[in-house]
Amino acid sequence: MPDGIQVNALLSAAIFAAKKHRGQVRKDQRSSPYITHPLTVAQILWEVGGIQNTEILSAAILHDTLEDTSTTRTELASRFGDFVLTIVLEVTDDKSLPKIERKRRQVLHAPDLSHPARLVKLGDKLANCTDVLELPPNGWNLKRRRDYVQWAADVVSQIRGASAALENAFDAVLIEAETELKFQIQPFETIHQRPWGWPI
Repeated sequence: MPDGIQVNALLSAAIFAAKKHRGQVRKDQRSSPYITHPLTVAQILWEVGGIQNTEILSAAILHDTLEDTSTTRTELASRFGDFVLTIVLEVTDDKSLPKIERKRRQVLHAPDLSHPARLVKLGDKLANCTDVLELPPNGWNLKRRRDYVQWAADVVSQIRGASAALENAFDAVLIEAETELKFQIQPFETIHQRPWGWPI
């Protein structure tokens, strides 16, 4: 482990997230424990992206706690610091909004993300697109899987330049998706044609 990584802090984040996500499962056919997702995102940042920053990796582990659990901002800040809280807030959706509006806002606000938040977002989209190919959610037909990958591609198109390694890995998944799901990723310039799009 590099000297800059605080193992105890990462373990604390993992334990905290595991407790907060207790009882939650992924939508896949195995009903995988939800905690596997944020841990996978952190693993991707470490192994693929070469990220060796404790706070960014902690934010990856905690990135869904505000959105999907009872965790409060005060709780996160007091346990993990304001920097981690800020990253998590940047990648947290407003669940009071309709789903399609949340998707639209993710694309719209992506260019405003800080560099650490872009890294977490890249890891999240890479993990989710991989799951859509290898272990898709129950009941997702071909169109829904295609739509998710296209939407993820739209989001990532707005944050490129954050990490060549993560972006290359994401692009490899897009190529695999085009083959497996038998469709072609459309360029961002055509986003107005999609449900989450707007005139540009």
